[in-house]
Amino acid sequence: MSVRPVLGESVRVADLSFGYHREDVVQGVSFTAKAGGFLGIIGPNGSGKSTLLKLMSGVEKPRGGSVEVADFDIATRSRLELGRHIAVVPQETTMAFPYTVLEMVLFGRTPHLSGFAFENDRDVDVARWALDRTATSHLAQRPVTELSGGERQRVALARALAQEPRVLLLDEPSAFLDIRHEVEMYDLLRELANEGMTIVSVLHDLNLAALYCEHIVLLSDGAVYRQGRPEEVMNYENLTTVYGTEIYVSLNDITGTLNILPLDVTHRAQLAARRAEGEGET
Repeated sequence: MSVRPVLGESVRVADLSFGYHREDVVQGVSFTAKAGGFLGIIGPNGSGKSTLLKLMSGVEKPRGGSVEVADFDIATRSRLELGRHIAVVPQETTMAFPYTVLEMVLFGRTPHLSGFAFENDRDVDVARWALDRTATSHLAQRPVTELSGGERQRVALARALAQEPRVLLLDEPSAFLDIRHEVEMYDLLRELANEGMTIVSVLHDLNLAALYCEHIVLLSDGAVYRQGRPEEVMNYENLTTVYGTEIYVSLNDITGTLNILPLDVTHRAQLAARRAEGEGET
């Protein structure tokens, strides 16, 4: 069966604020993920990336501001309704019960089922399509408890795709993948964006962010430090300031995108000495 691509919806984050107890971990964040676009959220540990994704999915409720998907505020919709618009791939997926991979992916059809209805032929077809897109069809009858971390993550993506979401939110989805599967996952995400789905991903790998994302939101201490195209945001000054360490940024002559490399202690010392020498000459 051929599953038709689902057209994405824009996501507008407006003056979003949230905190645990009295401390704000997200402060006045605003940006728009365009329909069918690929937006990356980057920033150091503790900058609010994962919390922001929870707010965008409706798992957490903001203290202030709003998240709008297309023409509605997500706070006005039930979890089941949101599941027909938004799917989430968390950083780590716990699979404690020995469901088969196909059964696990079929759970993604839940927002499309009414009452206690069972999955129909189309639901199974969509689940098999999701397995095929994530290169996990060969695992369909394997218990999920027997999968490696990387296989579990690809199955989690398949389950999210089985929702046929208009917006796909991912929290560092390649954390447990080797380089090959990491690239394959992001190639797939770009394909999905090209087909019309809206992709928003938290990334720690700045090179992947520069290579795949059209728009970057750089967070620092829960607020937007810079946002825009990768080449506008991911420069030496911004990254070194936000991450608190020297970061070398150059242009890749093959991809035409940025190469981003943190400097080790030896090269940081050499750079500091070179600067001191330059200042002494002036």
